[in-house]
Amino acid sequence: MTTNSLFANRVSVEQVEEGKLLAPKFDANGLLPVVTTDAESGEVLMMGVMNEEALTLTIKTGEAHYWSRSRKCLWHKGATSGLIQKVVELRIDDDQDAVWLRVAIDGGASCHVGYRSCFYRAVPVEVENGPVELQFTETEKTFDPVEVYGDAPNPTQL
Repeated sequence: MTTNSLFANRVSVEQVEEGKLLAPKFDANGLLPVVTTDAESGEVLMMGVMNEEALTLTIKTGEAHYWSRSRKCLWHKGATSGLIQKVVELRIDDDQDAVWLRVAIDGGASCHVGYRSCFYRAVPVEVENGPVELQFTETEKTFDPVEVYGDAPNPTQL
């Protein structure tokens, strides 16, 4: 039973798949996968996850919030960089266990590395031997991460 007033309880497959009420299914870790695309171009910007609080805040504020698995905390996308993702459309899949955000971003970038998209490298296919060499699909950064975040190492780095 949910205590979140925005979410309905999941009662049946029919209700979840054909009903009009939002009844998200978070995984065993309390997370939902989120694919985020540019509202205008359709370009994939990033993939992240939301917990119940992040989804609730995203719905209430119209700005993307995620759960940071590496930092284990709520993350208001763009709060530090100023590159806030404004939700143009939020969709949930048929099982209500995955989210698609279409966003607009002042400044145009979503990747903490400074590129527009987190998907800035292509992986060649039909390769026989490795290591596989990645191919950059973006050649210039939208912003300087050191200028925005400082020179502290990113917590997601190895």
